[in-house]
Amino acid sequence: MRSYFVAALALGLATTVASAQSTAYWDYFGKTGPLAWGKLDPAYQACSKGHEQSPIDIRGARLNKSLQPIEFHYIGTPVTIENDGRRIIVHVDPGSYIIANGVRYDLQQFEFHHPSETAVRGKLADLGVELLHKSADGKMAIVDVRLDMDRGSPNAVLAMLWPHLPQKAGTREKVTDMVNAGGFLPADRGYWTYMGSLSTPPCTEGVRWFVFETDISLNLEQLRAFTILFRMNSRPSQDAHGRRIEANE
Repeated sequence: MRSYFVAALALGLATTVASAQSTAYWDYFGKTGPLAWGKLDPAYQACSKGHEQSPIDIRGARLNKSLQPIEFHYIGTPVTIENDGRRIIVHVDPGSYIIANGVRYDLQQFEFHHPSETAVRGKLADLGVELLHKSADGKMAIVDVRLDMDRGSPNAVLAMLWPHLPQKAGTREKVTDMVNAGGFLPADRGYWTYMGSLSTPPCTEGVRWFVFETDISLNLEQLRAFTILFRMNSRPSQDAHGRRIEANE
């Protein structure tokens, strides 16, 4: 009897692992692009059926005087840069966090998209960095920063990361220098906020987005270094479905 339960447990674990590994491949183009995400895998249904999908076009925001400034407690740590074939994802060591409206969210990773995924009154920025955070009870928050070449000056964090960009899909590189994501924060920390989702499959909803109103700069060389790898890797704007977009003072 004991051997039966051991075998059953092993089979269950194998099935779970196989299920985790069988999630469908997705991309930003063609038959596996954003319009098809919801049909690629039952786990991706929210991508097509959800009503709180991200990104959205920021317009018509309403001032909410009760919204507090976000407290940023970012520290410099070594990071690991991953090229997953669709994005550059930077995995950070523990220690950095934000406090937003009384909730602590720990920084998990940040990723880059060209052009920015968030539009502001229809305008996309040259590059977007989305910093993913998670609270102790599993709630997620994304701080979204838009980078433009208007000023032409380089970004200091990109200057540390870009020499280590993995050139091949499925590879990673370790950066031993102390990288501080605080270098992505604009001097003016005014933001828009709304309830959204992860912008990649499985498009999980219930994610609080904080989009900075002020862009920061990068230069042409930094943008080119990214677009050599990814000529486009952003999801189109999604229907707001009447969602309220709020702005802090």
